[in-house]
Amino acid sequence: MHAHRSDDIMWSRLFRLSRDRKISYQRQLREMIVSAILDDKLPLDLPLPSSRELARHLGIARNTVVLAYQQLIDEGYLVSRERSGYYIDKTILDGRVRVEPLALAGEGEAPDWETHIKFHPSRQRNVIKPVDWKQYPYPFLFGQLDPELFPVADWRECCRQALSVSDIRDVTPDAIDTDDPLLIEQIQARILPRRGVWAARDEILITMGAQQALYILADLLLEPGTRVGIENPGYPDARNIFLLKSPEMIALDVDEHGVVPADALNRCEFVYTTPSHQSPTTVTMPLERREALLQRAEEHDFLVIEDDYESEINFVGEPTPALKSLDANGRVIYVGSLSKTLAPGLRLGYMVAPKPLIDEARALRRLMVRHPPANNQRIVALFLSMGHHDSLIHRLSQTYQERWQVMGEALNRHLPESSRIPSFGGTSYWVEGPPQLDTRALKETAREHGILIESGDICFLQDDPPLNFIRLGYSAIAAKKIEPGIKKLAALIHEMI
Repeated sequence: MHAHRSDDIMWSRLFRLSRDRKISYQRQLREMIVSAILDDKLPLDLPLPSSRELARHLGIARNTVVLAYQQLIDEGYLVSRERSGYYIDKTILDGRVRVEPLALAGEGEAPDWETHIKFHPSRQRNVIKPVDWKQYPYPFLFGQLDPELFPVADWRECCRQALSVSDIRDVTPDAIDTDDPLLIEQIQARILPRRGVWAARDEILITMGAQQALYILADLLLEPGTRVGIENPGYPDARNIFLLKSPEMIALDVDEHGVVPADALNRCEFVYTTPSHQSPTTVTMPLERREALLQRAEEHDFLVIEDDYESEINFVGEPTPALKSLDANGRVIYVGSLSKTLAPGLRLGYMVAPKPLIDEARALRRLMVRHPPANNQRIVALFLSMGHHDSLIHRLSQTYQERWQVMGEALNRHLPESSRIPSFGGTSYWVEGPPQLDTRALKETAREHGILIESGDICFLQDDPPLNFIRLGYSAIAAKKIEPGIKKLAALIHEMI
């Protein structure tokens, strides 16, 4: 009787279901038993509780336990012995090295990592966003997506189709350095023509987001001393990637039309630009200036990296063709991403460039990750081919236009003293506050009040950047929360100045 109570205590400690987790009881039970087996928390010769006993103990249907046990039998974790019960299948633990943790000897020294690590990317100035941003009432963050906007039903449909026997056979082998031909076809036929870009299949490379494309380009094209022109203010991650290869960053001024075509361009070997919606100011480079930039590239023999990260989100007027669409001589390397329209966590992007560069980029990507996960590529290809992406862009444009308008009106009402360069789309506002405002301090204070913002100093190249700029995103916050959030933020600003 005493042993029976001891067993009950053990089962109570190991098997506890959560009513708050958003997964089924059957799956929770399976996870708990698997963890207990693999972590050596269950005696190998002790039978598990019967399905009736465990169901009563957990307060769930007996059939839920039966199904969980049967799945674990099918997967080799349990065996069923007639008239005896369920036991751990000892063979599941074969091949595991069993050693005790090493005791601290108290002699010798730990490695001097400061000496061994040759550079420290963690010390670069980076945008830092709270991982738990969804818990904040007013997340004015750039680059995050309101979960309510994700096309769950359409995505599930594509996931189910990607699980067909023929698709699984396509995506499970190692593709070495190739991409999903269906995804390449869809980017070639559906994505790029929207931007006026036409490319052969061997001029397109799939990447793990736009950032991998930029890193590959930096590895292939830059060396110490290479002069890189970068927008100022600009995209911090691009700046940090390029700085890993060369310290020679040339700041390119930005006005209400994007990069200013000044003499600074003439000293560049490469120019990184975001012409569709300049990051972070959101301004759109007009056609005349795009042509002027390409003309300078010809005259002074530099290449242009075009990051078209937010091209699809345009509210006012006709979208301007991509810089790449105007490129007659192959000087523009085009980088795109699905992060801003589909999901930032998907990490799928693409690069378009002349074949010689794509060939080298493909060979380098093979050394890094071989290729992006083939199943993800296939799901996205199906999402594009079935028209879901075009439909999503249409819905997002309507939603973001409403939020863009609501935020503009809220800023005019509660922060009339601030200034904003006119924008025609995108997912954020670039706001210049009073000169005495320190937005780094404001960011911390706002967070304490449930408001997440990005201080704009991180976007400037110089070591002593202006501190009175803020980027306010609206892709992650519902329209009804924008005005109350801006009102609270304005009150904090007025208290600080």
